[in-house]
This record gives sequence, C-alpha cells and structure tokens, in this order.
Amino acid sequence: MRAPLFVPGERTDRLPSALASPADAVILDLEDSVAAAAKEPARRAVTDAVRSAPAGAHLLVRINGLDSPWFADDLAVLHPVLHRLAGVLLPKTAAATDVDELAAALPDGPSVVPIVESAGGVLEASRIAAARRVSQLLFGPADLGAELGVAVTPAGRELAHARSAVVLAAAAAGLARPLDGPHLALGDPDGLRTGCLAARELGFGGKAAIHPEQLPAVREVFAPSEQEVSWARTVLAAYRESSGPGAVRLDDGTFVDEPVARRAEQIIAEHSAAAS
Repeated sequence: MRAPLFVPGERTDRLPSALASPADAVILDLEDSVAAAAKEPARRAVTDAVRSAPAGAHLLVRINGLDSPWFADDLAVLHPVLHRLAGVLLPKTAAATDVDELAAALPDGPSVVPIVESAGGVLEASRIAAARRVSQLLFGPADLGAELGVAVTPAGRELAHARSAVVLAAAAAGLARPLDGPHLALGDPDGLRTGCLAARELGFGGKAAIHPEQLPAVREVFAPSEQEVSWARTVLAAYRESSGPGAVRLDDGTFVDEPVARRAEQIIAEHSAAAS
C-alpha cells in the first residue's frame, strides 16, 4: 500500500466513493473514529459493507486493540467476512506476541498490519515486523507524540528516531516499506506535503489519508519522479551493458555498482506499480 484511505466504521455509506478514489486500499475503521457507544452498530455496518463490496475491492479493517473491551467482539462479528479482507490493522501493537494472538484468530487470507504507536512498540519494532502474517507496518505519530509529551509537526523531526526505527525494522524483515500515519489537519496542503516529503526521505513507502482530498499529494510524493526514473533507466542500461561484475562509470563521472543498480531496479518497479 502507498496511499490507503481511512473510512469511519459509522460511515460505510462513503465506501463506494472511497473505492472510486485514487486510494490503493480502503481501511474501514472501528477504533479511534468510532465512539464507545457506537462500536456495536459500526462493526455490523462494516461487516455488511465488506460482504456487499465489489469483487476485487482492496479492503482492510482497523479493529480495536488487544487490551480494549471490544477486540473479541470485533473479531467475532467480522469473522464471516474476514476471508474477503486484504488485511487487519492492529492498533497499539507493542510486541510480536500481540501479532501472534491476532494471527491465530484469523483465517488464511488477511495479513496483519501492526500499528506501531508507542515507545514500547518502537523498541520492539524489529520483532513485530518479523512476526508471521505481517505484510507492512504503519507508524502512528499521534499516540506516540502524546506518550512522549511532544507536539507532532508535519516535518516530524521530533519523532525522527522512532520513524527510522520502524523503517529499519521493516527493511530487516523484508517487508514492504512502512506507511506513515495520516496528516490529521484537513485543508492544510502545505503541511501534508511537508509530512509526505519528510516521511519519504526517511524511507517510508506511503502515507495513510483520512480524506480523499489528501490522496493526490500522497500518491505524487511517494511515486518516483521523472528525474528518478530517468536516472534509474540510465543506470540499468549502463550496468547491463557492462562486460562483467564491478563498478561501471556513467557519462557524468559517477560510478555504479551492484547496490546502486538494485536501487535503480526498485525505482523502476515502484514506477510501474504507480502507473498501474
């Protein structure tokens, strides 16, 4: 995922427009966007929405956390449609055992997307990323910022260490690059773009959105630029035409070796995925 869109569990009427948006996945939310008194009707609305969604819809559900009073009921009500989901987001993931507990309750099919949003979760990120059924990590800056007592800014320097830890954990586990949490201020395109650029610079592969108007900026920033694609094509052409292993010198004097060529291949792959 590069640009998933959150839809509140109480507003499943928004699902058709969300599926028609530029989002590459839709996350139906049963956690933060749903008040305690509305959890039961929301989970039933989400179950009905998943059941009636068109074939091929890339849907995920964010359930309530393991330590909440709603976790078991979320899974019980969703059980008949879990096989139709691409993944289940687990908030406040603090350890690999949290992922194991959720994975044990899921049928074959949906992956687990742990949300790393606590100090403990950041320190355990490598083990969380390596747990079974994990496909991608999502970083939660709001909860972590509150725990640390810092104001979260679009540039994100105050959480740079934590963000980098999540990126490194995902890479070490061989996962897709992690997602950054959403920019919570609507009508703030400058802040959104700043946050996207900062996250991409650290190695994130995308950013969740809470409104369709945020999606174009997310997709643009996290897709390879024309300049990057041109560079990658030049690198691969030179490397493949070389007579053997070792560094290849480009016309501008820079040298290309196997790791640089591998990064060029990644850029081309990301470009192809973005185009599709």
